[in-house]
Amino acid sequence: MGCLRTFVPVLLSWIFFTSTTLQLGSYETQVLFQLRKHLEYPAFLNVWENFNGDLCSFASPPQMSIKCENDSVTELRIMGDKPAKLLDLRENNFDSELPFVPAGLANVFLSNNSFSGLIHEQFGMLSELQHLDLSKNFLSGTPPAALFSLPNISYLNLSSNILGGPLQEDLKCGEALSLVDLSDNRFTGLLPSCLSTADNRVVKISGNCFSIDSRNQHPPAYCKEMDKRKTKSTVKEIALLLGVIGGIVIIVLTLLAVGFLFFCKRQHAQGTVDQRTPAKVVQDDPPSGISPELLVNARIISQAAKLGTQNAPAYRVFSIVELEEATNGFHPAVFLGEGSTGKVYKGRLENGTLVAVRSLALQRKYSVRNLKLQLDLLSKLSHPHLVGLLGHCIDGRVQSDSATDRLFLVYEFVPNGNFRSLLSETCPEKVQKWSDRLAVLIGVAKAVHFLHTGVIPPCFSNRLKTNNVLLDEHGIAKLSDYGMSMIADETENAEAKGHGFKPRHEAKLEDDVYSFGFIMLESLVGPVVSEKGEEFLVNEMASFSSQDYRRKIVDPVVLTTSSQESLSIVISITNKCISAESSSSLPSFEDVLWNLQYAAQVQATADADDQKSDTSQTELHLP
Repeated sequence: MGCLRTFVPVLLSWIFFTSTTLQLGSYETQVLFQLRKHLEYPAFLNVWENFNGDLCSFASPPQMSIKCENDSVTELRIMGDKPAKLLDLRENNFDSELPFVPAGLANVFLSNNSFSGLIHEQFGMLSELQHLDLSKNFLSGTPPAALFSLPNISYLNLSSNILGGPLQEDLKCGEALSLVDLSDNRFTGLLPSCLSTADNRVVKISGNCFSIDSRNQHPPAYCKEMDKRKTKSTVKEIALLLGVIGGIVIIVLTLLAVGFLFFCKRQHAQGTVDQRTPAKVVQDDPPSGISPELLVNARIISQAAKLGTQNAPAYRVFSIVELEEATNGFHPAVFLGEGSTGKVYKGRLENGTLVAVRSLALQRKYSVRNLKLQLDLLSKLSHPHLVGLLGHCIDGRVQSDSATDRLFLVYEFVPNGNFRSLLSETCPEKVQKWSDRLAVLIGVAKAVHFLHTGVIPPCFSNRLKTNNVLLDEHGIAKLSDYGMSMIADETENAEAKGHGFKPRHEAKLEDDVYSFGFIMLESLVGPVVSEKGEEFLVNEMASFSSQDYRRKIVDPVVLTTSSQESLSIVISITNKCISAESSSSLPSFEDVLWNLQYAAQVQATADADDQKSDTSQTELHLP
């Protein structure tokens, strides 16, 4: 059975409360604690920890009610109170038809199961729905047209099913719909106009039989032949099933007759008890480039962007004179460091604002129009966990190297250093405990998830390393060096240094998943162990399941400040990120983020239990 990761109203009927005393036994107590765990430790269920009275007379909170009959509990009702409105049943073994879901859900993830049958019309009535993932099932028929035009839907993934038939030519798409994945199905006919000519919409259609000029479409006969095979197979299955049912009926009738005769003979019965830029039509391989028109019209589609831009200063173009004054002529005293993407200086603007100025070499042959379009998109990547980009400056004055100009990117200044320094043994008084490390990881994962899903086209290959994660004055994690793949084509080639970034058309999602896996790994083992290299750490991951081995390689600070369950959750998702055999087996950033948040909740509960235990022990020793 799958678990509700962020739970919606749940009704559970329990048959194990059979004791006549209503006093919870050890088994029942364990079941309740497991239930609380699967519901992500709701605060109102904490009363179960110390309660040992009559459940039927228990003064329940509003979110919970208990019914009793004949001195036993027959029904336990728990109402979820989380605002996320998420139903997540991915990667289970459900093989029924799709369930009916509550109307208030915003996110429904049912992928990687064995659901079959039609996508019923009820899904086209979920007005609050924003994200729907039904991929990798055995769904058939044609999806409801209303599904595409829901007012809030932005992500619709129906890939890898056996859906087929032509879509309505006058199909309407909702304004918020930004990604549609219909790949690897059996759709035929023309692609509706709203999926081929629409503003900032990514549409994936490879592996179908659409009547469009594409090397990634099967001929129409292929889908028709597959449907015929399915129909013949279904007829055979029905005939076989009817034969089996007929045989069972005969056996049952025979047994009933024998039983009836036996009943008459003995005189008594025996009782028994017994879940308007043209749309980017994406094929199996990513396109070789992104058009400037798509970049200039790209828009932020995530709520996170709105949150991040509420208090952000307006983006502007700086003059080289302003930046020279701010940095005292780029004086060595304000030099902060140098990485693969240029030198960084600390500066103070005329209004007193502290900034970080990154200096990059530009190829003299760069296109001003393309660069400004890319910078325009980069300026829109605003999020609470991204270092804010305040503006830029292009210095076209003659340089000593006549082949290059200079590009300056002006960022907000983040004062409290980088994440790597807070994991180092060289500064023990500042080394972060496990719960603090989880908070940083969650912040960075939120930022990367936004870069992947909150902007069109998505932003991959974001140079994820612990020293590119900065902390502000409140300890909030902010990712720097993101989005550099957007301007890589215009900047000086850094491959000779061994730290080059990929051009935008070569950037891949798996680069970020893999790199973030090493950020999590460094959080587990510390920078000293991580310096032994990627190959060493990948080989060692297989031994992390051993408790004895963990004690040898995991940072002692982590071991002494973490619960085993929280630690195991992060080790598991880390292993999936860096040890995946192929890109298809990599977790999504949504999965990574959820696992980190769950690990943090588990750790918070463990910390609260420890604090409660310490308080109780202190009270016992009072005179």
